[in-house]
Amino acid sequence: MKILTSTQIKECANQSIQSEITTSLELMESSALACFEWLKSRYSNEHNYYIFCGKGNNGGDGLALARLLYNENFNVEAFIIQSSADFSEDTQINFDKFPKSVYFIEGDDFEVTEEKAIIIDALFGTGLNKKLKGEAEKIVSKLNEINAIKISIDIPSGLFADSLPEENQIVFRADETLTFEFYKRSFLHLEAAQYAGKIHVLDIGLDKNLIENEKTDNYLIEYSHFEKNYKRRNPFSNKGNFGKAIIIGGSYGKIGSITLSTLSALRVGTGLVFTGAPEYGSLVLQTIAPEAMFFSCGDKYIEDIQIPFENYTIGIGPGLGTEATTKMAFEKMLENENNPMVLDADALNIISENKDLLNLIPKYSIITPHPKEFERLFGKTNSTLEQCELARKKAKEYEIVIVIKGHNTAILLPEGTCYYNATGNAGMAKGGSGDVLTGIITGLLAQGYDSKLATILGVYIHGKAGDYAYEKFSQESMTAQGIIQCLSDVFLELNK
Repeated sequence: MKILTSTQIKECANQSIQSEITTSLELMESSALACFEWLKSRYSNEHNYYIFCGKGNNGGDGLALARLLYNENFNVEAFIIQSSADFSEDTQINFDKFPKSVYFIEGDDFEVTEEKAIIIDALFGTGLNKKLKGEAEKIVSKLNEINAIKISIDIPSGLFADSLPEENQIVFRADETLTFEFYKRSFLHLEAAQYAGKIHVLDIGLDKNLIENEKTDNYLIEYSHFEKNYKRRNPFSNKGNFGKAIIIGGSYGKIGSITLSTLSALRVGTGLVFTGAPEYGSLVLQTIAPEAMFFSCGDKYIEDIQIPFENYTIGIGPGLGTEATTKMAFEKMLENENNPMVLDADALNIISENKDLLNLIPKYSIITPHPKEFERLFGKTNSTLEQCELARKKAKEYEIVIVIKGHNTAILLPEGTCYYNATGNAGMAKGGSGDVLTGIITGLLAQGYDSKLATILGVYIHGKAGDYAYEKFSQESMTAQGIIQCLSDVFLELNK
C-alpha cells in the first residue's frame, strides 16, 4: 500500500472530483457511509453515539454519519465546536440535512453519559497544521478523560498526517481510527500511533488510477506483497535448490541467541544451514538443532572465522560478543567477503566502535539494528521519524538495507524507499525476537531472494508468526521459541 502525504491525498480527492468520477458532496457521503457500515457491523443500537464535529469537511463527515445512524434508529447526539469560522460548503449541507438539533459547545461545557457510550471524533482532519489550542484543546482534553469507546474519523483530532506530535501535545486518544484509503505516515511511528489505536482503512471511492500514478517513497507491506513474491517449492527440487545459510555467532553464556537464529533459518525453508560458533556451544546446538551442521570458530568465543564451504549466505552477530579476538576475526571476515550478508546485534556493536568498518560491509547487505543500536551506529535523532529519514540517507550512502526494529519496523532500501511493517505485536518485545529475524532473513537471502525481497518478506513473516504466537500463547507468555514454532502457521496460510 502506498503511503501518501496529506497534500497528495487531497490532490487525489480533487482530481477524482475534477474527472467527474464523484462530487465533493458524494465523497463526503461515501466516507460517512463507509464509517456507518463499519460501525453497524460491530456495535448495536443499544449504544449511545456522541459525535463531535468541527466546521470543516471532517465535521461534515461526522454530521453525515450522525444522520445515517439516526435514520437507522441509533441513539445519536451531535456536537459542533463553537467558533467564528464558517461551515465548509458540504458541511453546511450536511448540517442542514441532520434531522435533530445539534449542540454548539464551548470548551468543556458538555456532558456524556459513559454507560454504553461511543464517542466519535470528527473535529479536525488531515488539513490541520497547528496544535490544538483554546476551546478545541479543552474539548479534546475532556473527551480523553471520559470512559467510553473512542473512534476517530480519518485521523485523531490534533494529530498531523506527515509529522509527529510534540511531547505533552493534546491529541484525541482513539481506540480505533477509521482512516480513508491510506495509512497516514504518522500512524506508523510510535509517538503518533499511541493516539490512533487500531487502524482500519476504508475505501471511499477515490480514482484507483490516480492513486496508482501517484509517486511516493513510502509503502506499507501487505499480505498481497508476500503472496505475490513468495516462491513456491518445485515438487522436483532438492536441498541444493534452497541455498546454504551460514549463521555465525554465540559466545560463553550466549549460545541461546545463535541457536534461535539457526532454528529460524531452518524453519523458513533453507536447504542447508551451518552454524559457526565456539566449541563451547556445539553440544547445545547439535542437540536443539540437529538438522544444522556445526563448525567451530573458537573455544569459548569466536576467534577465527574460516568457512569451509562455497556458495553460502552469512548471517552474523547474535550472541557474538565483543572480545578482542572476536573483533579481529569479524573484521577479517568483512575484508574477505563480497556477497550480501545479514548483520545484527554484536556485529553492529563492533562496527559502532569502529565506524570505518561500515565501508567494508558488502553492498546490498542487510543490517537489523534496534533503535539504540542504530543510534550507536549513526547518531542521535529527536524522533523516530527523524531516525527513519537518517536511515534512508545512510542506506543510500552505504548501499545497504537498514531495518529499524520496533513498532511498525521500518525497512530503508539503497534506492531511497521505505517499507513499513504492520504485522507483529508487543509480545515480541522480548529477548531473542531479533535473533529469530536474523535467521529468517538470512534463510530467505540464501534461497535466492534479493536483499529487498528477503528483508521485506522476512520482516513480514517474522511479525505474522508473532501474531500467531500471540493468539496461541498470549503476549505475556509467548517467547522467541514460540515465534519459531508459529512460522509454520504463516506458510500453511499461504499454501492453502
